[in-house]
Amino acid sequence: MEQKSLNFLFDLLHTPSPSSLEMNIQKKWLEYVKPHADSIQTDGAGNAIAKINPDADFQLLLAGHCDEVAFIVNRIDDNGFIYIDKMGGINPKAAIGMKVEILGEESTLQGVIGVNAQHHGGMKDDFDVEDLFIDCGAEKKSEITEHIQIGDLVVYRRQSELLMGRYVSGRGLDNRTGAFIVAEVLRRLKEKNLNIGVCAVSTVNEETNMGGAYFAAAGLEPTCAIACDVTFATDYPSVDKTKHGDVRLGGGPVLAKGASINRKMNQWLETAAKKLDMPIQYELTPRHTGTDADKMRVTGKGVPVSLVSLPLRYMHSPVETVSIADIDAEIELLVEMITSLKGTESLKPIDID
Repeated sequence: MEQKSLNFLFDLLHTPSPSSLEMNIQKKWLEYVKPHADSIQTDGAGNAIAKINPDADFQLLLAGHCDEVAFIVNRIDDNGFIYIDKMGGINPKAAIGMKVEILGEESTLQGVIGVNAQHHGGMKDDFDVEDLFIDCGAEKKSEITEHIQIGDLVVYRRQSELLMGRYVSGRGLDNRTGAFIVAEVLRRLKEKNLNIGVCAVSTVNEETNMGGAYFAAAGLEPTCAIACDVTFATDYPSVDKTKHGDVRLGGGPVLAKGASINRKMNQWLETAAKKLDMPIQYELTPRHTGTDADKMRVTGKGVPVSLVSLPLRYMHSPVETVSIADIDAEIELLVEMITSLKGTESLKPIDID
C-alpha cells in the first residue's frame, strides 16, 4: 500500500465516527476523493458521495459505511459517574478497564470504564452494559454536565497500530476500512477509461439502522450496487470452523453467497479474480447479509447487489484486526471488475430472447 493511502486510512481510523456523528470523518473522506471525482455531493442522511461518469446509462454504486459502534450516555449520577447504553452492537465485555472519550457538543471528556477489583469479587459472569460506568474523575454531577449531556456518544480512546507490518489493529475497522476501500477504488478508476458510471459512497448509520444505504440507493437509483464491508475471520483460537466456516486474514476478499446476492455480479467478480490470479474466499448469507446491501437492494424498483467483505478478527471490539494485503487485494479486485464492464451487461437472472 502506498504511504499516502496508508496515512489516509489511519486518519480515518483515528477520527471518531459513531452512528449519527459521522460529519467529521465524511469531511475528510470528501477532501480525499474530490481531486479524483467528476463531482461530489452529500445528502440528507449524511452520506458522502463521489461520482465518475455521472451521465453514463449504467451506474454502479460502491458503498462502504464509515460509522463505528459506540456507547451512548443515558444517566449521570450525583457523584459524577456516567452510565451508558449501546449505540450499535458493541461488546460490553471488551469494555472493562478501557479508556474512553465522551464526545460532547463543544468538548471531549476523557474517562475510564471502571472495574470492580478482584479482591471485592470482580465482575459478575453475566454482566451487561447496564453494569458499566465511566469515571472521569469528577466529584459531583455538575462537573460532568458542564461538558456533556444525556445522548452524547462514547468511543474507546484507542490508537490504531501495525502488527508485524502486516496487520492493522484498532477500533472501528468495521467499517472505516470499507469507506477507505471505496475511496481508493474511485481514485484508481479515475485513471481508467470506463464504460460505466461509478458512484462511490461513504454511508452512515449502518451499525444502527442502515438508513444511509437506503438514502444512497434511493437517491442515486443505480443499475447495481456493491457493499464493501467486513466479515468474521475464523482463523484464531476458540472459533468453531465447523460452525462458522474457514475465513482467514491474508486469504483474500470474501464474496457472499445467498438469496439476496445477484449471481451475475458474483460471476463478474470471480472472473476478475481469476484474471488477477487472486485467491478469494466465501461466506454464506442465506437470507440476508446484515450489511448495507440489504437496504440498497429494496430501494426503488429494486437494485441487484453483491457484497465484498474484508476478513476481520475480533468484531466490535477495541482490537479489531485486518490484513493490509487483503485491503490491497479487494481494491485491485473491484478496479479490475469495474473496468471490465461494457455497460451493456444484463443483471437479470433470466434473459428472454
